[in-house]
Amino acid sequence: MNQDKPKSFTELINNPDKPVLVDFYADWCGPCKMLSPVIKRIASEMKEEIITIKIDTERNQSVSAAYGIQSIPTIMLFKKGESVMRLAGAYPYERLVAEIRKHL
Repeated sequence: MNQDKPKSFTELINNPDKPVLVDFYADWCGPCKMLSPVIKRIASEMKEEIITIKIDTERNQSVSAAYGIQSIPTIMLFKKGESVMRLAGAYPYERLVAEIRKHL
């Protein structure tokens, strides 16, 4: 099997081992830019507990539509493919980590 083949969004969020944090964003979005360093810090500091991915809503319109993303940034946490958390807007680090920890 070709290991270089990119995984589909469904394959990514169906990770059986770790919850997957998804940041739906767009390059032109001001609040998304404010949230970006928060997401990077979470990805670094919580890498043993969660997987973090970013989804550009402009490039992945079908995924965004499938999950009803109407405002950005939207942060979702998936456990074995099921959405367990959904937040819209730019959250400070401490609040976002607290929300994530509720679902781990």
